[in-house]
Amino acid sequence: MEVQEIHVTIDRNGQVQLEVHGIKGETCLDITQALEAALGGDILLREMTSEALESPDNNEDLSSRLETKA
Repeated sequence: MEVQEIHVTIDRNGQVQLEVHGIKGETCLDITQALEAALGGDILLREMTSEALESPDNNEDLSSRLETKA
């Protein structure tokens, strides 16, 4: 199983960038929805990766097992 991660970057101006890795298909949108809402819900730009265009491989519900990495 490939590692599934969400990288969160906050720049000096308070702009937040989310990067989802290891999740195929548009499941990434479902997984980041609550986090986006908690951060204010204003999406300035959404760029889909090549993984988003791939067919999902039984992506598990990541929301129940997200890890915080420093």
